[in-house]
Amino acid sequence: MADSKRTENADSKRGENAEMQVEQQAQEQTGQRQVRLRIDQRDVRTTYANGFRTQFTAEEVIIDFGVNLVEQATTPQKSDATINCVFSVGDRVVMNYYSAKRLAISLGQQIRRYEEQFGPLELNVAKRRK
Repeated sequence: MADSKRTENADSKRGENAEMQVEQQAQEQTGQRQVRLRIDQRDVRTTYANGFRTQFTAEEVIIDFGVNLVEQATTPQKSDATINCVFSVGDRVVMNYYSAKRLAISLGQQIRRYEEQFGPLELNVAKRRK
């Protein structure tokens, strides 16, 4: 139980540190000035993705978002046959490394909050099925 508390405290401190880093980055980028951000969502498009692929260049990170589709066999297959999966790319986002780092920090914070509320996300599908 004590180890669990220590882990929770460490996770909480990491989350607070990440939030402080984001705030510090915002202050550095704006020259310590107050910035009011207005979000324009008139042309927003919503898509679903259950998979992604990352690529990079020296100056940019490229993320393809899409859907993993399992191809249906037209003939009965043996149980040890290979399953074909197609990654259908729907959207591509290209960003510089500074924006990619801010995205990574933001996603980390969101996932940490989710796991604090609902419990850890198990990435191993076989373990989730038990």
